[in-house]
Amino acid sequence: MRNPTAPCAVSELAELVLPWLPPPDLAAAASASRALRAATSVVTARRAADSSRGLEAVPVPFDNPIDSKPYAYFLYTPFSLIHSPASSTNLQPWGCAWAQPPGPTWPRPHLGLPSAGCGCAAEECGGAGCACADMEAEMADALGAGMGSLRECGDGCACGPLCGNRRTQRGVTVRLRVVRQLKKGWGLHAAEALHRGQFVCEYAGEFLTTEEAQRRQRLYDELASVGKLSPALLVIREHLPSGRACLRVNIDATKVGNVARFINHSCDGGNLQPVLVRSSGSLLPRLCFLAARDIVEGEELTFSYGDARLRPKGLPCFCESLCCPGVLPAEET
Repeated sequence: MRNPTAPCAVSELAELVLPWLPPPDLAAAASASRALRAATSVVTARRAADSSRGLEAVPVPFDNPIDSKPYAYFLYTPFSLIHSPASSTNLQPWGCAWAQPPGPTWPRPHLGLPSAGCGCAAEECGGAGCACADMEAEMADALGAGMGSLRECGDGCACGPLCGNRRTQRGVTVRLRVVRQLKKGWGLHAAEALHRGQFVCEYAGEFLTTEEAQRRQRLYDELASVGKLSPALLVIREHLPSGRACLRVNIDATKVGNVARFINHSCDGGNLQPVLVRSSGSLLPRLCFLAARDIVEGEELTFSYGDARLRPKGLPCFCESLCCPGVLPAEET
């Protein structure tokens, strides 16, 4: 009879079972035997080496010079998903040697009218006569003050994933790093120099209804007030010239998200420009980040969470900018 604690058996267990375990269960497995402790250490090291779980074109490692926490645990998605009751409870392997190379992030899940779009060849998209926006003309506006906007080709367009008018649809292609800080916790840093206007990442998570967003925000506020959670629920409102809200999009990256969930707030606006990107035929816009200026290697990436009201009992802000009031902006969801 085969000994289940033999090195070969433990190795097979490590590759087939351990990568599926959340941190508490992984720690419990490590306490079972010396062989399992060694196997879980390997899984932990792989997790720390890539927060994207192999789902992006380049790995995004964790770096923690502060304490012994090797990584932050969450489910990874390169693009936003429609919320369903099971979407935040699904298991996802992380830390295995058999992870497949990342697939293309295009085409994305159909969230609109896939029949709509341009009929251009890939090399013609975005130019004169294209039904989709002129990307270069819009780029200058996107890097202005406030929330920028861009239009890109969508699923219904005749061009393919290599089209130049899909620059925000290929996932993370620049080198980034998630760094642990003493006061802020985890933060996203540039691991290479970035140029003004360069696409950095999308804010990916779960698209929520307003009712679900409000329910979660109440729960997150309670947990965050006692230090048990760092919420990443973002509410985007587009306004008419009159000032009345005409569109609200709720994206929750707290449990299911991508590396953008680690971008911290800066009261001075930060070095990232948030841009709403609409793809032809899609009903929902995506929130993407462009470099608002040239960014040096190692610099933390930040943006403004908004000019919402300040709550006396709100979460503390540690951005240390000259205009910082000491409390993170918050708004009624």
